[in-house]
Amino acid sequence: MSETLSVVVPDIGDFDQVDVVEVLVAVGDDVSVDQSLITLESDKASMEVPSPAAGRVVEIAVELGGQVGEGDLILTIEAADLPAEEPDEKAGPSEESAPTVVEAAGPAPAASPEPRPSPSRRRPPPPAAGGPATSASPPHASPAVRRFARLLGADLTRLSGSGAKGRILREDVEAFVKEVMTGRGRAAGTGIPPVPEIDFSKFGPVESKPLSRIRKLSAANLHRSWLNVPHVTQHDEADITDLEAFRRAHLDEARERGVRLTLLAFLMKAVAASLAEFPEMNSSLAPDGESLILKRYFHLGVAVDTPDGLVVPVVRDVDSKGVYELAGELGEISGRAREGKLRPADIQGATFTISSLGGIGGTAFTPIVNAPEVGILGVSRAVRRPVYIGAGLAPRLMLPVSLSYDHRVIDGASAVRFTTHLCSALADIRRVVL
Repeated sequence: MSETLSVVVPDIGDFDQVDVVEVLVAVGDDVSVDQSLITLESDKASMEVPSPAAGRVVEIAVELGGQVGEGDLILTIEAADLPAEEPDEKAGPSEESAPTVVEAAGPAPAASPEPRPSPSRRRPPPPAAGGPATSASPPHASPAVRRFARLLGADLTRLSGSGAKGRILREDVEAFVKEVMTGRGRAAGTGIPPVPEIDFSKFGPVESKPLSRIRKLSAANLHRSWLNVPHVTQHDEADITDLEAFRRAHLDEARERGVRLTLLAFLMKAVAASLAEFPEMNSSLAPDGESLILKRYFHLGVAVDTPDGLVVPVVRDVDSKGVYELAGELGEISGRAREGKLRPADIQGATFTISSLGGIGGTAFTPIVNAPEVGILGVSRAVRRPVYIGAGLAPRLMLPVSLSYDHRVIDGASAVRFTTHLCSALADIRRVVL
């Protein structure tokens, strides 16, 4: 036979009023014995009020964010199968119509089973990641939420709660886990809080311009690479005075072949030769992080600036092609990129990437590795300046190069050896064909 129980606030110590920071059930919910109903918090501690019996919640008398005192009604439960009580001979007969008032016990035991409570009626904002908690500042969450987070493997130090005073609620943990599982949340282990949303229109006129599809895809890829790859950039410069003279001497022949002979074609040959000399730069880290996948082919990605954003088509087997052939292929694939006509095969399979800004300007930059590649070469504008050769100065055309690399695979000494080899090959292109 069911019976109505009124659950009231238990002894709360020296406090007249405490805050209701969590309401863990809703009207109509079925609850079990010792299931947490609400969480109360004072200036010194927090406690969960457990259910004294199994049953169904028929009324809730408290509100989230409100205050209650000892003896105040929390909620009413329609209970069934109450444990039999020994009759009290001294007590007089009670009225059958009067509900039984039960004072809840203290905090629920840690080992008590906790059925899933109904979601709160308000939707919390997405959780924000925070820095690691210290022993003096643990995550602000109730014991039940801590148990729930441990069950799901969620790190509470990465969440900021949506409850009162920043308290982490069960809904915050659920939303965080859902975002991580679907890939919409922050990358695992980053601990990086999101950029705050700002209404810029209150400072002056604004205009919203949608991102192109290419920029959206590039943003996701670059963000993933930046978060997952420990980047280091090595800067160097190559003396390309003789190479530029050689290139200009063959411009007419290139026109007769119907191609535009640029520095990039020579740069690709020099890069392929350097990759062959340093195979770790032409590799990828295995997914388990325990080995390297060394690639015996040389497919170079070449960043191309288009009206819709940066794309990186791939030129295959660079090591086996001549400069004229590479120049022709570069012109063709760059044209398709700017027209938006690249095929899926045109942007797959690169082992290393070159990003050349020489036609625009700049002195140096730090390109982002295009993971799972382990290196990318940035090229800035060549500058003619005096350089000591022997005992005297001579005007030389110097090309700045910037090599970014994955420090898990490439150490600093190897990176410097790679750029030194590359710069030597560019200084004397005959090294490439020897």
